[in-house]
This record gives sequence, structure tokens and C-alpha cells, in this order.
Amino acid sequence: MNFKKIGVVGGGVMGQGIAEMLASRGLDVLLVEKDSAKLDYSYGMIETSLDKKLEKWGITPAEKKLTLSRIQKVTHLADLGSCDMVIETITEDLEAKKAIFAQLDQVCPAHIILASNTSALSLTEVGSSTLHPERVIGMHFIYPVASINLVEIIRGLKTSDTTFESTKYFVEETLDKKGVMVYESPGFVSTRLICTLINEALHVLEEGVASAEDIDDAMRIGYQFNRGPLEMCDRFGLDSVLAALDGMFREYGDLKYRPAIILKKMVRAGHLGTKTGEGFFKYDKDGDRL
Repeated sequence: MNFKKIGVVGGGVMGQGIAEMLASRGLDVLLVEKDSAKLDYSYGMIETSLDKKLEKWGITPAEKKLTLSRIQKVTHLADLGSCDMVIETITEDLEAKKAIFAQLDQVCPAHIILASNTSALSLTEVGSSTLHPERVIGMHFIYPVASINLVEIIRGLKTSDTTFESTKYFVEETLDKKGVMVYESPGFVSTRLICTLINEALHVLEEGVASAEDIDDAMRIGYQFNRGPLEMCDRFGLDSVLAALDGMFREYGDLKYRPAIILKKMVRAGHLGTKTGEGFFKYDKDGDRL
């Protein structure tokens, strides 16, 4: 269980956060995106994140340089064969994830753990696209990755004890985060609970009970949330929240998981939150709220 080099597939918000966190902990990271333009953008956003920490005296210039030096940009999954673990963090699309895992299964030796950062999808189904489903596991990081010291470790039906124990060691000893074991269930623990809260906040907004600002203030100030449910939705990505709710509604059939109409409208309009600069609130190019 000696983890030194980790592959991260997907350079979106979560991929950026995971890659930065891994590199800052001394691990070599291979960051994969479809093309060099997307890779350069993801790398630039990681540098921006480090600059913010630098401005607040959270890190030194040397630490920033060292962290960036540990992140290697690659565009081919075949390059991940030398990694000790691969973490997939693409969009919440089951078929797309299955396609990625089928390719990873071909290029990564059988002992390499293949983890998914999915927040709601079935690891058993993702693993079914591989010849070695016993090495497929869920490792759900929560945004913002660097400051949330919790990771849900999700066992699929065929995930082996060895894969689980190695992943738990990686999370708790290598990353120094708390690992929570979850048996596969739609939405797991954190997504199931937080998306239900977000969905109810959306209904409250839709009904005109209070403004988005006041809804968030009620929960942020009244219950000491770091962020209100609507800003959480913006930062998770409205499309990701919609996908999670759709999936849970489909699996459970319970009306409490049926996505609010306003969420569907916002996604159709392309207002996806921080990634597009506008959701229930507006954000600058660095993701800071305006």
C-alpha cells in the first residue's frame, strides 16, 4: 500500500480540487483531459487556486511551485498504466463512466485500484464494464476537496476486501482524511441527504416563500452552515445536482427526490453555477461570488 503516483481522469471543478490536494500532499499526479486546451484551462485554475492561498499566506511561493511541478498533464489514458491508483472524476453520466472504466481496465495492470468520484451512481454497474470489478470502488470527495476532511468509500457488489482496505488506508493514512464506509445505495449518504435539502430549498424558492439570498442566510446563519443550500447547488453544479436527483428519483420512486422545476429550467438555460458564472447567484472567473 505504497501510493506515490495517482491518475486523475477529468479536469473539471472536482478534478482540479482532487489533483491539487493530492499534489499538495506530496503525490505525483497525472491529470487527464480530452485535449490540451482543456488541460491547460484545468491547470490554470489549479494555479489560480494556489495563488489565492498564497495571497492569504496559506502557502509559500516555493510550496506553490512544488505543488504545480507534481502535476503532469496528459491526454491519453494509456499513460495511467504506471499509476498506483486512478480516480475518475468526469461528469455524472453512467455510460460515459462505464466507457472510461472499460478503457482503464485495458491499460492499467490488474492490481491498480480504479476509483470513481461519483456522488450517486452505481459502482456495481460501473464495475460491470471491466474484467476486474473487484478493484472498482467509489471514493466520493466533497467540495471543496482541500478543506473537507471526509471521503465516502463506497463498496460495489463485487468490490474486494483488499481493494476496500487499501483505499481506506490511502484515504486515512496518505491523505489524512476521515473515510466513511458506505454500502452501495443511490446517493450514498452525503449526496442523498444534501440533495434532499437543496431540493426542498428549491421548492421554497419556487413557491416564493423567500428570496434565494434569504433562504441561504436562514440556513447559513441560523444553523451555522458554511454555505446555504442554493450556493451549495451552484458550487456542486446545477447539472450535477439534477443528475443526482433524477437518479435517486428513478431508483427510489419517492417524490421527495423529484427535481424542482426551477432546477430543470436553470439547467436548460445553461446557468450551471460557478462553472458558468451564474446559477442562483453570480460568480467571477475565479469562482468567487459577486
